[in-house]
Amino acid sequence: MLLIVDSTGYTLTSLAELQHGLSAQLQLAGPACNAFGSDIANLTLEVTYQSQSTIRVAIFDTAEDQFRIPTSIIPPPPLPTKSLINDSDLVFNYDPSPFAFWITRRSDPDAMPIFDTRISSLPTTPIPPFNASDPSTAFDGFPLVFEDQYLQITSALPLGTNIYGLGEVIASSGFRRDIGTGGGSGTIQTHWNRDAADPIDENIYGSHPIYLEHRYNETTGKATASGALLLRCAPFFAAPSLIQYRMLGGTFDFYFFSGPSDVGSVSGYPFMPPAWGFGFHLCRWGYHDVNDDIANVEAMREAGIPLEVQWNDIDLYHAFRDFTTDPVSFPTDEVRSFIENLTTNHQHYIPIVDAGIALTVNDTDVGEMSLNSRNVFMKNPDGSLYIGQVWPGYTAFPDWFSDNAVEWWTEALMNWSTNGGVEFSGIWLDMNEVSSFCGYSCGTGANFSALAPLSVVNITVVGYPECYNETVSGPSGNMTVNGTPTYSCSDMSGSRASVVVRTNTRTVTSARRSVGTGIGAGGETGINVTYPPYAIHNSFGALSVNTVATNATHAGGYLELDVHNLFGTMEAHATYLALQKVRPGKRPFVIGRSTFVSQGRWAGHWLGDNYSKWEYMYLNIQGVLQFQIYQIPMVGADTCGFSIFPAFMPFYRNHNMYAALPQEPYRWDSVADASKIAIRARYSLLPYWWLVGKDILVTPVLEPGQTTVQGVSAFRGCTVIWRDWWTHVPVSVSPTNTSNQSATVTLQAPISHINVHIRGGSILLLYDQPGYTIYETMNGPTLARRLTFEACGGSLRVKTQWGAYNIEQKVETITILGVGNEPDSVVVQGEVVNGWVY
Repeated sequence: MLLIVDSTGYTLTSLAELQHGLSAQLQLAGPACNAFGSDIANLTLEVTYQSQSTIRVAIFDTAEDQFRIPTSIIPPPPLPTKSLINDSDLVFNYDPSPFAFWITRRSDPDAMPIFDTRISSLPTTPIPPFNASDPSTAFDGFPLVFEDQYLQITSALPLGTNIYGLGEVIASSGFRRDIGTGGGSGTIQTHWNRDAADPIDENIYGSHPIYLEHRYNETTGKATASGALLLRCAPFFAAPSLIQYRMLGGTFDFYFFSGPSDVGSVSGYPFMPPAWGFGFHLCRWGYHDVNDDIANVEAMREAGIPLEVQWNDIDLYHAFRDFTTDPVSFPTDEVRSFIENLTTNHQHYIPIVDAGIALTVNDTDVGEMSLNSRNVFMKNPDGSLYIGQVWPGYTAFPDWFSDNAVEWWTEALMNWSTNGGVEFSGIWLDMNEVSSFCGYSCGTGANFSALAPLSVVNITVVGYPECYNETVSGPSGNMTVNGTPTYSCSDMSGSRASVVVRTNTRTVTSARRSVGTGIGAGGETGINVTYPPYAIHNSFGALSVNTVATNATHAGGYLELDVHNLFGTMEAHATYLALQKVRPGKRPFVIGRSTFVSQGRWAGHWLGDNYSKWEYMYLNIQGVLQFQIYQIPMVGADTCGFSIFPAFMPFYRNHNMYAALPQEPYRWDSVADASKIAIRARYSLLPYWWLVGKDILVTPVLEPGQTTVQGVSAFRGCTVIWRDWWTHVPVSVSPTNTSNQSATVTLQAPISHINVHIRGGSILLLYDQPGYTIYETMNGPTLARRLTFEACGGSLRVKTQWGAYNIEQKVETITILGVGNEPDSVVVQGEVVNGWVY
């Protein structure tokens, strides 16, 4: 049980008012608690009014010995040109002893603070564990704790408030996080990036310690939203009426937002992807040679299913080594020819790049480790090379803190593209949590040739997709047989949608290096780096399992324990910079698995190794919504051949795992038809994707065998007319439902149909004639000028104005919905015309 009730907290001893905020000293108020380390006696408080709606509160050790995220990685927002202390909507308040602070709105000073660390505002302790199986979820007190290996701070929350974010996570509670009310048990969320195949309620690939809160004030009848970002890697606990952060060292660096500004004002705003990035992407682990790629591209075109980007997984590599192609299955000349043909057809190619770089036996071996002389890889505490194990065998891991890392990475990608024949349009970053298959620096001192590349063996395909019974419907896997749907979970005794993959993960015990406890690694003394005293609920257990050990060191003396979650984002930044040089004048397109605050500036994200199950269709929606909070809008889930509604997710890729049944959409007539319908709608909406708004509503079927779906939320109360995208017919809401806020609308959802609706009163820019590729679509008719709509006195006037560019595409069609009576006439450029349809 967490026993820190004896901590005395801190006292504010001095304060200086500054132009943009204040600075103060905090001193330990009594004897040290030393709960999970040594209390730090002297702290510094800095408060900065960043903007009208953003305030920063930083608490750090005065000696500045504790780790802080370097500003070179996440630069702080610039200071305002004038003081906002008296103008900001957010106000910093404090009590000097024991020190506590709370953040209020100037516009609503009587409302409950949006963040409040005062003991008097928090529940009375002791509070028994809210998770009965975990004693550490008890609360014996809420003092501010600042130790060299443990930090703690707690804020009060309104009972039953709405909290969103604090991921990456697949939360069983849904998009809204469980805060322990309404029958919930509260939430434990660990922020330690981890290679795990989409488990529920556990830490996975990324860490984003930001939450948005939506609350309703019953007294004033007003609803407000606010946000809080802790710029640090930290687990947190959410229980009724409170949120608590517990961290393994470092400092507190909070940003609070009152709206409309958001985390983007701190992390930076998202990169602008190339237009083709919004197209349909096709990938799988198991395209065994370049002929598989060629055949799939040809089959997609023959079936008339648009394909924008063809991808390759690690099958592409020679011996699973980055920046190589297999000389037998992917010969350089054939790969180059294949990609040239894609380019000729205005299509694109993206290969995978894993984080682990193969160690080669000698400089003549195929690989990239010959560049190791540049000192760009992580080290052991003694300065030797840190060696883990991934697909190619023994591997080293780039140290993005090295001065030469970006230059080396750029050269490696440049050589692969120009000399290796892999003229890519973008890069797929994988295994970058970073993932390692062995514990600690298992290859240090070993014979590199003793561990051959891993191979996938003994594959067992358990069965067909969930709720498909091949003994009844045959082996085709089609959605329908003779027009009859094949989905029937009642035919199934259990899930059949899994694939078992076994690998020859060879154990090399003789090569394992003794790393002891990690004392003294990274230049820090007197602390236990390998097994910190406080366990942060990492679902793998010890922090060094399946990843780089916490005592690995980086250039500048940084310790892996402190910078672990930054790897994916720093790799994404390096790749973005490299692509600017490899493909000058082209917008970089990068998709990464591991993420952290600010990654949206450089890369998008896919939701990782999900499962071809109906449950994950539902769970994927919350994943996509989460990343909008994190300023990573280019996000999507791996799309199964049976799942067409992801056509309305920003990143749209069909991806499949090794040895699973093929799921390219051309393989079944029903899926091919549904794909063509969905992709055509997606490509029509491409102008809308550049700034996705509130005017399109998708209501997907998320359960097997259903031919209807219940529409909720936006249809409640019928305050807005929603029209069917396909037929333009308005949604019919019965009079009895208009006053029922929990009412639903039954929508027909036959196979191949996605319920998409348009908000009344909106104006949508569309491509009139979607083509096979984004290039062809964008060169067809479109709304490519400024239009002004004026409705008055029973008439509608549409005025046009050309911009500064000469755009060849002409306006093809203007469709106006909701006209009650047939118009008397239509006039174009002063002349009455007859070519219109009512």
